[in-house]
Amino acid sequence: MELSAYVPIIGLFGLAVGFAVVSLVAARIAGPRRANRAKLEPYECGIEPTPQPVGGGRVPVRFYLTAMMFIIFDIEVVFLIPWAVAFDQLALGGFLAVTLFIVAVTIAYVYEWRRGGLEWD
Repeated sequence: MELSAYVPIIGLFGLAVGFAVVSLVAARIAGPRRANRAKLEPYECGIEPTPQPVGGGRVPVRFYLTAMMFIIFDIEVVFLIPWAVAFDQLALGGFLAVTLFIVAVTIAYVYEWRRGGLEWD
């Protein structure tokens, strides 16, 4: 195994580290250093921050489940579109793999549906 094969990888890594260091130093040198009360407060989309409620203002878990299901739909589409494009070139193995994938995703959705995760109040 020759080490010369790793020279481009090491060079790219060095270039990335160098760019990061130069960017941080340039920001420190060129950036403004004027701190005031407004800059030190957390960003709240232009709205004056209000005290947090006693419970911490937590978001219901249902919103996170909906977001995860949306991501699963996206992943499903990412896997199914290339399969649909190459369907005529795939043999029975490709068909069975996608069928197994769709069955697994369907079982997860049916489970979520039966538990009431898709119901909105």
